[in-house]
Amino acid sequence: MKRTRALVPRNPRGSVLVFSLIFIAMFSALAAAMATLSGANVQVAENFRRADTTRACAESGVEVIRYWASKVDMSGTIAPSERFTHLAATLQSELAAAGITNIVPTVSGSTITIPEVPLLSSGSQSFSALLTSLDVNNVQLDVTGYYAGLSRTIRSNFVFGERANTVFDFGVASKGPISLSGNIELSGVNISVESNAYIESLNHLLALSIIGNSQIAGNVKIVNPSAYVYLQGGKAGIGGDVGVAAMSHVTIPAPPSEFPEMVPGPLQAYATNAFDSGLNLKKAVTLTNVYIPPNTNPKFSGNATIRGVLYVQTPNVVEFTGGATITGIIVTNGDQTDDSGTSRLIFRGNVNSHSVAGLPQETQFAGLHSQTGTFIIAPGFAVSFGGTFSTLNGVTFFGNAGGTIRGSVINYANREMTLGGNSDLLFNRSGLDKLPAGFVPEIVLHYDRSSYTEVVL
Repeated sequence: MKRTRALVPRNPRGSVLVFSLIFIAMFSALAAAMATLSGANVQVAENFRRADTTRACAESGVEVIRYWASKVDMSGTIAPSERFTHLAATLQSELAAAGITNIVPTVSGSTITIPEVPLLSSGSQSFSALLTSLDVNNVQLDVTGYYAGLSRTIRSNFVFGERANTVFDFGVASKGPISLSGNIELSGVNISVESNAYIESLNHLLALSIIGNSQIAGNVKIVNPSAYVYLQGGKAGIGGDVGVAAMSHVTIPAPPSEFPEMVPGPLQAYATNAFDSGLNLKKAVTLTNVYIPPNTNPKFSGNATIRGVLYVQTPNVVEFTGGATITGIIVTNGDQTDDSGTSRLIFRGNVNSHSVAGLPQETQFAGLHSQTGTFIIAPGFAVSFGGTFSTLNGVTFFGNAGGTIRGSVINYANREMTLGGNSDLLFNRSGLDKLPAGFVPEIVLHYDRSSYTEVVL
C-alpha cells in the first residue's frame, strides 16, 4: 500500500513587509496629493478673498459717492445743459463744508475725477471714481476698488430728476404753525386725504391748535420732533376722531417735504400796464395785466374784475372789500423770508376765481393759458380771505371765508397760519400732476439701481 505525503506550504517570509511598504507608499502619495490639493485650494480661496475684498472696496466707493450725490440739489431754473457743471461745484462745496479732505474731485469738461481715496489708514484698500456726463439727464459713475495689486470696477448711472414729496401733495402746508378756531372744517372733495395737512413749525412747539368745532378730515404730519397738538372742545378733531383718538391721525416727527422755489418773475412780465390811480375804486373796475407800484395801497370797494396777471409791488396793502372776479393770477415781488406782515392782500368780499386757461386767445395773454394751478403767489405778503369764494386754483381765512380749493394752500412764512370763522374749505386735488405756475421743482440725482454692473477691463 502506497503512503500519501501531505504538502505543507512554505512560510512566505518578508511578504508582510513588502505589502506594508506598498501601502505606505500609496498613503504617502495620497497624502502628498491631498497636501498639494489643499495648498491649491488655500491659494484659490486667497485669490477669491482678495478679489472679493477688491470688489468690496469698489462697492464702498459707490456708497460713498451715492451719499455725497444725495446732498446735491439745484433749482429747476438751471438749464439742463448746466446741471453737470452745477453738480461738480456742489460736490466740491459740500465736501469742503464737511471738512472732507481725502475726497478731492476735479472737473475737466464732461468728467469729474476723484483720485484714490483710502478706506483704511494703512492705505491697503482704496477706491477711485469717475463721473461722466452722458447727456443732459444722465451721469455715468465708474468706481474702481484697489486691494493687494488687484482692481475691480463697478459702473452705474445717476439720472437728474425732480425731488419727490413736495408740499403740494397736501391740502394745507405751512412752515409755521396752524391754528383753527370756530367752525372751520377742512375736508376733501373726493377723499379725506385731499385735506391732509403738513406743518414744519420748527420755531414753535405748539404746531397745531384746533379750538371749538373745527376739524381736519385728513391726517396731519408735523416735522418738529418736539412739537405738540392742542385740541380744545368736544368736537375738535382730526381724521374723523376727537380727543385722544384724534392723535392717532397725527405723525410726529414726520419726514420733511420740499417747499418748491417760488419764481414769479415770468408771470410778472405779463403785467405791462400801470395801475391808474385816478380810477374810482368804489365802482366796478377791470384790471388787465396791471402792475400796482409800491405804496399805492388801493382799496377796491366796488366789484373788481382781474384779467391776466395782477402784479403787486412791495410795499403795498391791497384790499378788496367788494366782490372780486379773477380770471388770472395775482403775484408779488416780496421776499419770501419777510414775515413782518407789512405788505398784505386782503379779500373781504366774495371771490370768484377762474383758471387762466379761460382767458381769451389774445396776444396779451399769449403763453399765459398754460400757466395753470396758481391763484395767488405772494412772497413777502400776508394774505387773508374773509368772504366766500368759488374755486381757488391754488394765509389767513376769517369770518365766513370758505369754498373749494383746486389744489393746495401753502404758507411759506414761519408765522402762524390761522383759519377761523364759520366756513368749510374743500380741497380738490384730483388730476393734479405738475407743479403750479410760478414754482420750480428742486432737481436732484436719482440713483438707478438697475444700471449696476461690473466692468471687465
